[in-house]
Amino acid sequence: MTSPRPASDRPASDRHVTDWHVTDALALRYAEGSAPETDAWSLEKHVESCSPCAGRVSAAVRAGAAGPALAAVRAELLTAVGHRPAVAPAATASPLGRGARLWWAAGPALRGSWVVAVALVLGGAFALAYGAGFQGARSLLLALSPVLPLGGVAVSYGRHADPLYEITAATPSGGLRLLLTRTAAVLAVCVPLLTVGGALLPPVAGFPGVAAWLLPGLALTLATLALGSFVGCRAAAATLAGGWLLAVTGPLLGPPDLGVGGTAGADALALYFSGPVAQGSWAAAALACAALLVLRRRSFDHLETR
Repeated sequence: MTSPRPASDRPASDRHVTDWHVTDALALRYAEGSAPETDAWSLEKHVESCSPCAGRVSAAVRAGAAGPALAAVRAELLTAVGHRPAVAPAATASPLGRGARLWWAAGPALRGSWVVAVALVLGGAFALAYGAGFQGARSLLLALSPVLPLGGVAVSYGRHADPLYEITAATPSGGLRLLLTRTAAVLAVCVPLLTVGGALLPPVAGFPGVAAWLLPGLALTLATLALGSFVGCRAAAATLAGGWLLAVTGPLLGPPDLGVGGTAGADALALYFSGPVAQGSWAAAALACAALLVLRRRSFDHLETR
């Protein structure tokens, strides 16, 4: 006659979930593949919400016969995505290790060509202003600033941009949480660079200040995230950026007296930025897009198919 198992070693189906945790003996049997099917199912369900037990089971599996095979698969995956492991385990707990994880979470945008594109736009504006004497350089930069964050969002999230997208989207930190983290990183680059850069350019008479692009930029960024919940971030960013550029094409490319350097061109562009009506409209649009994003937040838990 078999003696009953101790209470601490019983599966969740036999006891209340709050009373039961995985023991070393059960973790070892699971790693060896000798645990009964019902015990294995209960263990797998339990470790989804219990980090200490998940760590105990993970350690038992790595120490077992499957450990070398899992290590080899992990090494091949990290090599395939270009990840270089830390030289020493202590680096993970160091400020440098935390900074590396933050840099990785920030997304491909901050490690790719988008930052170069932002720098080129700023450099081009300064070259036009101080090299070619173009008086409308600040207006030009202000007109382009709201869509620059959209490019960062488009190239930092989604299956077309992130080599680890399928993995990260399936983790608790994936989905909307990761998308908002990367969007915040994009804005953290854009806001100071474009605002300070605009302040250093020659002012345009009667044109709004250098911070006038912030609310339009925020509204367009949130609109990209909200629309991205339906069609994907890349398609949403391309659609909204294209619409914005079409709207400002007339003032930007008009004849000399109507173009961005002329008074009429500056007045036409100012309609998008200047005054309480314009800024209030952008604020209302940002709030509406944020509300839609909250309602659609679960859509980012699924992998993009576009």
